[in-house]
Amino acid sequence: MRRRSDTTVQREFERFAAEASDALFRTGYLMTGDVRDTEDLLQETFLRVAQRWGRVRSMEHPAAYARRILINLVLKGASRRSRQQAELGPQPATAETADEHAARALRDVDDLAEFRWALAQLAPRQRAVLVLRYWADLPVAEVASLLGCSAGTITSTASRAAARLAHTLTRGEPSPTGSATRPG
Repeated sequence: MRRRSDTTVQREFERFAAEASDALFRTGYLMTGDVRDTEDLLQETFLRVAQRWGRVRSMEHPAAYARRILINLVLKGASRRSRQQAELGPQPATAETADEHAARALRDVDDLAEFRWALAQLAPRQRAVLVLRYWADLPVAEVASLLGCSAGTITSTASRAAARLAHTLTRGEPSPTGSATRPG
């Protein structure tokens, strides 16, 4: 009897992971700009959710819990990834190595290369606010809760980040507050 119950729980988790993976991948990719990093972060996210699945599966919104783990992992590792990218220099495009799942998740983004580059010019927290607020379509209060700050901070950060993103996209260069340079 126990074995059947374990199989049912495992199937529930697998179903959850399959249903949540596209949205989580899109969120992670928009925040990191790197397919391989996103895949690694997604694996770590699902590992952490699986470890707590007994509790998570009874939550009203288990996908929101997984998204919070992903966001925390992205923000926690942002400076390390940035340092690694600076040390390694420009890397070949990963689009050729992305699996079909990744390609399918990213098809909705217009002018992907330009958008990815412009989004990468933002600070990690600004990226997180824009991705959560406008691509994940979360309300200000939920984004504030996820990021551990006030609603006013989210509103002002979103405003500044959107202005900087628009400036970068229209001018093709980072705004004066940006420090990154456009790839050749």
